[in-house]
Amino acid sequence: MSLALKEYLAAKRKVVEEYLATLLPEEGPLAGHYTALRYSLLAGGKRVRPILCLAAAEIFRADSTPCLPAACALECIHTYSLIHDDLPAMDDDDLRRGKPTNHVVFGEAEAILAGDGLLTLAFELLATPELAAVVDPGAQVRIIRLVAQAAGSAGMVGGQSLDVAHEGKEVDLDTLRLIHRCKTGALITAAVQTGAVLGNADDEAFDRLTAYGDAIGLAFQMKDDLLNVEGTQEELGKAVGSDAERQKATYPALLGLEQTKNELEQTVRQAIACIEPFGERAEPLRQLARYIQERRR
Repeated sequence: MSLALKEYLAAKRKVVEEYLATLLPEEGPLAGHYTALRYSLLAGGKRVRPILCLAAAEIFRADSTPCLPAACALECIHTYSLIHDDLPAMDDDDLRRGKPTNHVVFGEAEAILAGDGLLTLAFELLATPELAAVVDPGAQVRIIRLVAQAAGSAGMVGGQSLDVAHEGKEVDLDTLRLIHRCKTGALITAAVQTGAVLGNADDEAFDRLTAYGDAIGLAFQMKDDLLNVEGTQEELGKAVGSDAERQKATYPALLGLEQTKNELEQTVRQAIACIEPFGERAEPLRQLARYIQERRR
């Protein structure tokens, strides 16, 4: 990772973390519930989705700070999905980001409610009047729709359903790509699309960023699949080798490690090619594509 990217990610993570920390009160009659939400939402992480949103917006606008409600809404949705994915009825994981998972600490019922609370909070943020200072009402509604589609049955939720349904079954490459595009890629694509709309991008720019998001969404999941085979628990903050144990549909299981790495390289190159016309303004997105490929956690 280049020094410039390290500094960029650190700066963006800082503003995202600071905004997230303001969202959930620590006192009051619902303090116990909010504690469960805060436990997972403020547990660190890469913050890739909000940073992608801000980086896409910055292609068209100098200051992305007013875009933080939308960017952080994406992180709320991502965190909710992790809480629910870790539940015994799903992946039954005990560790997340190096800490006991939400249901291990707070119980299954409260973990479900914490996820529900974060998902609902996300749409409260997307509908906030703060965003009216960034885009017109029609564009704000467009963002809400894009994110809802990416998070719901046609996107992340549907992808998780397909993932569970295909455990222990043989899948072809088209099915595997569909699972990954829905389960992981849809919300990543929506993050980039949201940034484009917040930047008032024209149709051609929006389509280019959508194609970029689709490619890096697939790349992200390919890398996750590889790390589940080649990573360590210390690096990832969660158990490794679990995909093989559960007989999940993954790129290494279908294609092998080397071909998966080749597919990953090609997909990242495709992503970078999509944003070439944006020049230097898209340099953070280029660097983020390479970061997704090279990350160790």
